[in-house]
Amino acid sequence: MPNKSSDLVRSLDTRLAHGGSHPLENQGFVNPQVIHASTVLFPDVETMLSGKSKYTYGRRGNPTSDALVEAVVDLEGAAGAVLCPSGLNAVSVALLSCLKAGDHLLMVDTVYGPGRKFCDEVLVKFGVEIEYYDPAVSGNVEKLFRANTRAVYAEAPGSLTFEMQDIPAIVAAARRHDVLVLMDNTWATPVFFRPLEHGVDLSIQAATKYIVGHSDVMLGTVAANERAWKALHATHGYMGAHVGPDDVYLGLRGLRTMGVRLRQHMKNALEVARWLEKHPFVARVRHPGLESDPGHALWKRDFDGASGLFAFDFKEGVSVKQSHAFVDALSLFGLGYSWGGYESLALPVILKGQRTVTQPGEQASIRLHIGLEDMDDLKADLERGFSAVSG
Repeated sequence: MPNKSSDLVRSLDTRLAHGGSHPLENQGFVNPQVIHASTVLFPDVETMLSGKSKYTYGRRGNPTSDALVEAVVDLEGAAGAVLCPSGLNAVSVALLSCLKAGDHLLMVDTVYGPGRKFCDEVLVKFGVEIEYYDPAVSGNVEKLFRANTRAVYAEAPGSLTFEMQDIPAIVAAARRHDVLVLMDNTWATPVFFRPLEHGVDLSIQAATKYIVGHSDVMLGTVAANERAWKALHATHGYMGAHVGPDDVYLGLRGLRTMGVRLRQHMKNALEVARWLEKHPFVARVRHPGLESDPGHALWKRDFDGASGLFAFDFKEGVSVKQSHAFVDALSLFGLGYSWGGYESLALPVILKGQRTVTQPGEQASIRLHIGLEDMDDLKADLERGFSAVSG
């Protein structure tokens, strides 16, 4: 039975609140049951062998996981979507679904670090050629295409350095050569950018971040258009990727408030970013939502908003040791590798050596995730960090 509101023209927040929800099929309860299962029983051999049963084995899904998949498909505007046990696994499954030995992959040089490791340490062992490209190339990435180029992998903005890419231009170039386009859209989520609507074939999210939103679940999603869905679905099944029902449930719970949280993350982060732009210890703030950012025009053209993640570079003369002192002096900002939760985080970054095509510089940098705390409290905490630098 379809959701009663499925025939309505629904706004984003309404879709987030109701996607995958079928209370009349769930004895009236708003949220789906958390079903723990591996074995599925059949009434007879004929039914079992017919292949017509909706559920066949726990790894292939159950009503709990179906609810989140349905919500993600609706949010992404996808032909289908799969759930993965982590964001990195989502990256891996998406890449493996469209590459084979002898294929050439164009990977953006700003890719998420563990994604680069997967390419360099795993894909190459199976005969896939990896070539990294400068994110500034955008539509001119076509000049890098070879006869065996199968896919282009984009990320906007880029990890750590936050450069924007012209996604529609990349898609247009790829279409002329029957090349697939994959995009890591964790930063914006489909709340602020919908890759498939812009022609991207595979939209990847580390749902650990904003879909879950509470720093307590590892989860990834990959959504595909019609062209890429069959291979994605098959590869996901062959790899045995599966997410436990409790984590799926928490992901679905987080999805309901993602729009509200993201708007607050954006508001808070832009306030802190503009404050940092004027700080005497800061040389540059890396945030495409700022008018001063080189990628601002692309962001403003294609995106509906920004998340809470950005970075800033210290002025020349601030050492790595001083940047560590900055982070160690913070009390409200946690020190951790993840982001997307309700809490603020700070991570010291050395940009040199993060890439292979271009080098962004040697300056000490700090990546910040701005959470949902009071802004005056966060600014005061950052000032404590700057005091440690000057001291």
